[in-house]
Amino acid sequence: MVNTLPNILTLIRMTIIPILVVVYFLPVPWSNVVTSGLFVFAALTDWLDGFLARRLGQYSPFGEFLDPVADKLMVTTVLVLLVADPEMQNRVISPILFTTVAAIIVGREIAVSALREWMAEIGKRKSVAVSIIGKAKTVAQMVSIALLLYKAPIGGISAFKAGEILFYGAGALTIWSMFAYLKAAWPSLSGQTEAGE
Repeated sequence: MVNTLPNILTLIRMTIIPILVVVYFLPVPWSNVVTSGLFVFAALTDWLDGFLARRLGQYSPFGEFLDPVADKLMVTTVLVLLVADPEMQNRVISPILFTTVAAIIVGREIAVSALREWMAEIGKRKSVAVSIIGKAKTVAQMVSIALLLYKAPIGGISAFKAGEILFYGAGALTIWSMFAYLKAAWPSLSGQTEAGE
């Protein structure tokens, strides 16, 4: 079931990544609008492919593997773009804080992915299923990145500053959700379940 609609949407999301990178660096006044639009479109396809997979019953091992990979590639690529951009570093409240939060977000994605893979190997993947905190983190993260990419004011409000503040909030939720996952997995990680505790 590789050629299902949810999987096609996931592949489209991955195709958007190199396009977004190219547009980001274009020396044209509308690059920020298109870059932000591409990111928002990719985020919407992430929600839509999950919705369609559930609604149509089109789950597949390929989709379960590729969907989180596409999400992490998109977010990581955009964060690298933002952190490496001198203009962005000059606009944020603190380049050190911004870079640290970006590193925390990327590090958390790697750690939780590894944790889920390990828990799946021992048959306890449901113990680290996506939580409400994780979903809130994802929403805050996606909205903040879209605003950071947009840069320009929206209705007299600085989209960039709003995005930056929300980005730090997403960073806090990232840490919270990571500890929540570690707490849920701790009995297995510490060997307590093997000891019958």
